[in-house]
Amino acid sequence: MNDENQILQSEEDKSNQNIEIALILEAIYLKYGYDFRNYSKAHIKRRILSRFMREKLSNLSEMQYLLLTNPEWFHNLLLDFSLNVTEMFRDPKFFQAVRAQVVPLLKTYPFLKIWHAGCSTGEEVYSMAILLKEEDMLDKCIIYGTDFNQIVLDKAAEAIYPLDRMKEYTNNYNKAEGKASFSDYFSANYNAVLLDKELKKNIVFSDHNLVTDGVFGEMNMIVCRNVLIYFNRALQEKVIKLFYESLLPGGILCLGTKETLILSDYNEKFEQISKLNIFKKLYD
Repeated sequence: MNDENQILQSEEDKSNQNIEIALILEAIYLKYGYDFRNYSKAHIKRRILSRFMREKLSNLSEMQYLLLTNPEWFHNLLLDFSLNVTEMFRDPKFFQAVRAQVVPLLKTYPFLKIWHAGCSTGEEVYSMAILLKEEDMLDKCIIYGTDFNQIVLDKAAEAIYPLDRMKEYTNNYNKAEGKASFSDYFSANYNAVLLDKELKKNIVFSDHNLVTDGVFGEMNMIVCRNVLIYFNRALQEKVIKLFYESLLPGGILCLGTKETLILSDYNEKFEQISKLNIFKKLYD
């Protein structure tokens, strides 16, 4: 076989593989109601092929059969699709900006509702709770942490994290200009730590799918960082619309460092108040 035929065959294999992956995503949607069809193609393809290789399947059609006949197997794949890269006070400069530029705005309200969308195992939610506690605001807040994956939500509700991550988390907390000692907020037990129960009392974890579910209350602040980057352009716009409709006028929207509203139809409906991609919804 000459080089040209090898290239053509390779391109045909890639095309067939993309079709099979599209059929897998369609099967997931029709069977289980989870819609990953508008996720970034590169991201979702990596997750599917990673599971395919770990399971040592013979072909992608076998994966589709397992999805349709074995719900437990599907839920293992669902964990692969979850965006579980998180840590306490991740990106400390963001929390510095919230403390300096957002907290003064939030303090003007008698009661606050804050939504962490795509909260994964809850580290970012508890980080915000610590910040609000230090600003004497936690008692007048309710914080909602949502994700489409019940397994990670259950872990978030437990508030139990590995002891070996505490050095990293403490370093993040100090860089975020925390006002106390990070060790004040947890108790260690063998190889794990349990966060202070006082942090949990105003937090509600619940199932919500950004792709398929609707408006989520009337929020004073929405935090959704490093989630939109995994969506295609059309789905990003749909989710930004959801956030806009879920925010009260003057509400705050926090996105990730690689996410922006510049190309969105909703760009002119927000004012950027921090270069850390923190925006305020304008009044009509």
